Amino acid sequence: MAYKINADECIACGACADGCPVEAISAGDVYTIDADKCIDCGACADTCPVGAPKAE
Repeated sequence: MAYKINADECIACGACADGCPVEAISAGDVYTIDADKCIDCGACADTCPVGAPKAE
């Protein structure tokens, strides 16, 4: 299962992208995770200050 970023919670700070070891996260108005690249490690959730990334 991949992680997904809750758009209502994302503040677009970039912390999750910086913490992703496989570069599965893309910037935008809110950040998004490419489910095909995500290895379900949880690094994004650990680095996010508002807890926006969630395991699906």
